[in-house]
Amino acid sequence: MTALHDADVLFQPIQVGDMALSNRVAMAPLTRNRAGAGNVPHALNATYYAQRASAGLIIAEATQISPEGQGYIDTPGIHSPAQIEGWRQVTDAVHAAGGRIVLQLWHVGRISHVSLQPGGQPPVAPSAIRAQAKTFIASGFVDVSAPRALALEEIPGVIDSYRQAAANARAAGFDGVEVHGANGYLLDQFLRDKSNHRTDAYGGGIENRTRLLVEVCEAVAREIGPGRTGVRLSPLTSSGDVADSDPQALFNRAVERLAALELAYIHVIEGETGGDRAPQPFDYAAMRKPFRGAWIVNNGYDRAMAIDAVASGRADLVAFGVPFLANPDLPRRLRENAPLNAPDQATFYGGGAHGYTDYPSLDA
Repeated sequence: MTALHDADVLFQPIQVGDMALSNRVAMAPLTRNRAGAGNVPHALNATYYAQRASAGLIIAEATQISPEGQGYIDTPGIHSPAQIEGWRQVTDAVHAAGGRIVLQLWHVGRISHVSLQPGGQPPVAPSAIRAQAKTFIASGFVDVSAPRALALEEIPGVIDSYRQAAANARAAGFDGVEVHGANGYLLDQFLRDKSNHRTDAYGGGIENRTRLLVEVCEAVAREIGPGRTGVRLSPLTSSGDVADSDPQALFNRAVERLAALELAYIHVIEGETGGDRAPQPFDYAAMRKPFRGAWIVNNGYDRAMAIDAVASGRADLVAFGVPFLANPDLPRRLRENAPLNAPDQATFYGGGAHGYTDYPSLDA
């Protein structure tokens, strides 16, 4: 077999829930801090995503479900009419280019700063424990603010914010949504016993700590259909200062509960987000076992690893992050085993077209 034919496994179509995808190469959500005034997406964002529409599935950048859900400057929202209209420009451009795109629904929880919160209030969290973490505000990188614990009576409103955000995403033309349950943000904070010290129905044992994740996914799936709902998990990440005393038992049970909802996919970050793929032993196959939807893997995959993951049946799709940032035509480059553009880290966050829409394609 030639290298080209080896890659054919990545270019078989696949049905993921209600979404017919042309290939197994997904674009991972990438925060770029380039939303306009009011955290509204605009024409430059539409160009960026349309350039990458050859992905089987684009998972658009993490997008706050409410003003309280924001943790970084200039990240887009999906809670105002202007934001819905702004995202419509993006989805129209992607669909015109033949792509499929879902929106990642984000509430950062305690990974925020009072300067980003409505009325300068403290950010919310499962427990009033400040994270040893930083965020990005107008003045640059700063320590996150001390949070307050969500009151039990506030939790239904948080769940409803996810439901409404999913409805807004569909109104904006997205093919579906991905619930962000990873990387130390709100839902992940509830999952882990380091960040969740609650003594009510949302804290304590694994059943209670997985409750909010499941209730959010249930509400979203009821609103837009389980076949248009995915979820992202990161069992071993320490991003956002989270950890758990028994991640295997926790995430095995989380997936078991999510499996009952018949979601379109689960998107798993293997190891440390953007880092060590094996910081400790973990059995992803055991975690996956009860789930019948599509399984998307992510973190440090190169071409050979991606081919192996799909060919072996270990994954249905492989999500690429930074390589997609610098290579708008990444699927073609993977297929042809062509060289990749090097990413410019200085332009990852904030700014304009430079380092965003000006990376050359192979044809260029």
